[in-house]
Amino acid sequence: MSDAVRRLPVFPLGSVLLPGMILPLHVFEERYRVLVADVLAADVAEFGVTLIERGSEVGGGDVRADVGCLARVLEAAATDDGRWALVTVGTEPFAVEEWLPDDPYPCARISSLEDLDLPPADAADRLVVLAAALRRCAALATELGASGSVDVELSEDPWLATFQAAVLAPIGALDRQRVLRTRSAVERLARVEELVAEQSLLLDGRLRLGSTDDPGPLG
Repeated sequence: MSDAVRRLPVFPLGSVLLPGMILPLHVFEERYRVLVADVLAADVAEFGVTLIERGSEVGGGDVRADVGCLARVLEAAATDDGRWALVTVGTEPFAVEEWLPDDPYPCARISSLEDLDLPPADAADRLVVLAAALRRCAALATELGASGSVDVELSEDPWLATFQAAVLAPIGALDRQRVLRTRSAVERLARVEELVAEQSLLLDGRLRLGSTDDPGPLG
């Protein structure tokens, strides 16, 4: 994406989309059916996804985050009653420069959100350690009853790998949003390492205490 500000349809959600993350969507609200039709008719089938910080996904009146992620449509299927089933993938972060009127669906003027520095020189070695830490988190969560795979592979590209790690880590939406908005590759890697280490300690403590609370699905 160029540095130029451009207009983009946006789908506010109660979850955070990160680069490299697969996001299935079931679109039933009328205004978002129109959004999907417009997106699929465009040269590039993509839209923005932002976190709803306060409010609901349905009906409007929500408060939306000012940093989101582009979603590229991989698959789209319409049902007989006009709903859409989409499979999308996150591609890159963006900053919301201005929210436009919802006419009929949310739109914003956005700009690219690129890193201001390069990954640290030891990023490759740290990603190997991070992948091992994620596998440990997944194994601990599985012992506690979570669903999901313990197989973890990260990209050799440190930029993408840090986002992938945040997808795979059992962290909440606000932590993922902090990862998304971090413009320093050095800081983002350190933040993800810290989050994964914290979750590993938490899961290990729960296991030692014999917790039976379901930690939920992984990633």
